[in-house]
Amino acid sequence: MIVAIPKEPAEGEKRVALTPKTVKKLIAQGLEIHIEDDAGRPSTYLNEAYEEAGAVIEANRDDLFAKADLLLSVQTPPQEDIDKLKESAILICFLWALQHEDTVEKLKAAGITALGMDAIPRISRAQNMDALSSMSSIAGYKAALIGANLLDRYLPMMMTAAGTIAPAKVLVLGAGVAGLQAIATAKRLGAVVEAFDIRPVVKEQVESLGATFVEVPDLDKDTETEGGYAKELSEDKQQRQRQVIHEHAQKSDIVITTALIPGRPAPLIITKEMVQDMHAGAVVVDLAAEQGGNCELTEAGQTITEQDVIITGPLNIASDLAHHASQLYSKNMLALLNHLLEEGAPQFDFEDEITLNTTITHQGKIISPIIKDR
Repeated sequence: MIVAIPKEPAEGEKRVALTPKTVKKLIAQGLEIHIEDDAGRPSTYLNEAYEEAGAVIEANRDDLFAKADLLLSVQTPPQEDIDKLKESAILICFLWALQHEDTVEKLKAAGITALGMDAIPRISRAQNMDALSSMSSIAGYKAALIGANLLDRYLPMMMTAAGTIAPAKVLVLGAGVAGLQAIATAKRLGAVVEAFDIRPVVKEQVESLGATFVEVPDLDKDTETEGGYAKELSEDKQQRQRQVIHEHAQKSDIVITTALIPGRPAPLIITKEMVQDMHAGAVVVDLAAEQGGNCELTEAGQTITEQDVIITGPLNIASDLAHHASQLYSKNMLALLNHLLEEGAPQFDFEDEITLNTTITHQGKIISPIIKDR
């Protein structure tokens, strides 16, 4: 079986699907690995390292796709590349099937088996395959650094001959993987950190990192989906939430927003009025920019200033730490392949929860229950 690793063509995408270390492990299992010339260079994994691991370097992208039995990538390849895959090919990548129904229909029509790394269920057995958590952790870490870089003051308390400077105040909205990592990083940098999440169950995790948990009175306790994500609140409860957040945002130097709802636009948490009430020089880092943003003023991929408050909506943050992001993604991919492969060939047991939920299309059919039930 030929496993193909293409260069990522999306603008700004520097990750690679497999690192040389993972390639070596898969070759030891009897797989043949072909990687496009310099596919790993943007993440500082060079051709020489792949060749030493036993991979074949492919100079021709068309040939790579045409001979692939199993194509592994980070982003979904463009349609002109998908068209080169043979009917029996298997594609594994971040597919985002709910947001790209046209792509799913084309994969189904082409008879290609497609698995979404973003669709892996959040269950204990699948933790080592959970690429979303891996990338979210990187995003949370980087968000704290972005905020610190844009802020025109210290994060830690500084005792100087000229007097003591108080530590910066950071407010993190959303205490999932990204939020928790943002909290931990901001604390390590010396800030005083508060965090809010509609799920009361995360209070203990927030406090274990040294942050204060911001509570909204009278929110339902049942605010978490089976997959561990926050549920969408009613308009009345969203209004109460915004009132509390407004009060805390006014006192914050940096606000980091991380709230996402799978398959839906990001919830609006920071309104224009809240931004206008923040002090001059404050910073909003919106990690939900790709899904519309948690801040009303966010412009995806841009850093803007509104009444002396800086608002930034970074995209594809994990790619900024491409070396380690690729390393983690590669390990997630290896874990999924080890789950699927039997004697060097993938087996699709749809009685298995991981396989069922991760597989989007197979043999001309939609498999994923999330897509089928939509």
